[in-house]
Amino acid sequence: MRDTYGRALRTGAVVAAGMALLAACSPGDGGGDGKPPRSTPSTSAAGTPTPSPTPSRPGVTLDPKKAPRTAADAKRLALAAVAGPDAWGPEYVKRSPFLSAPGSWPVLDANCTWEAGSPPGSVLYSVTSYSEIPAAGGKGAVRVAATVTIHRTESDADWEMAETLEEALRCTDQGLRQGERISGLTSVSPPYDDQSTTDDLIVERGSYLNDAFEKPQFYTWFQTRIGQVSFATVIKGAPGYTEAKITDAQVRANVIMQDRVKKQWGAQS
Repeated sequence: MRDTYGRALRTGAVVAAGMALLAACSPGDGGGDGKPPRSTPSTSAAGTPTPSPTPSRPGVTLDPKKAPRTAADAKRLALAAVAGPDAWGPEYVKRSPFLSAPGSWPVLDANCTWEAGSPPGSVLYSVTSYSEIPAAGGKGAVRVAATVTIHRTESDADWEMAETLEEALRCTDQGLRQGERISGLTSVSPPYDDQSTTDDLIVERGSYLNDAFEKPQFYTWFQTRIGQVSFATVIKGAPGYTEAKITDAQVRANVIMQDRVKKQWGAQS
């Protein structure tokens, strides 16, 4: 547990640096383009961003004999790893439904709106859990989610990370569901060092707009990758809460999911 806490602090420092970088790159009163300083999604001749996979960074060594090869293996691992309220903090509770339906896979369409789709063939299994801090004492409900996606290969998982960056470049404003959207979205992959215990990391930041709230709230997406597995934690802010407090829980939940997979996978740092 102490090791988890220590790595959460180190990861949190990287995330904080990424947040600061995103803030510096965010557009002002319409003068800047807000693009993050990352060249992973290259541009094709037609001008459409095309994701390019990035090389793995030094991280952990996973026992190849324990790597999931089938959908059943991947399902067992994903359900054992995905973060519930306990990973976020004592004030969090399960939402209903708590887990995504089997086979669900969100897709960002040409109009920059998220719709229900089907998992690509490269995905063995993916699951999302939903938790929240209930509205109370004049504060709104903070809604969070955690996703574990297990791909067939490490290269497949790397492409997912690249595509996540491309989506933020293509759609800085995105529709979530009726009455909810995010705007001014920026994305960056902060630099890691030789002590990193994940292969890749992405931080996204924007404004969360909900018809139920008078003012925009914060929105943060934090995604990491270890081998063929990606982990994502997302926060939709609410009145009465600061971004700093909630993003600490976001990093902790992501690191806890990483640790659960590493333990099942016989990882060696």
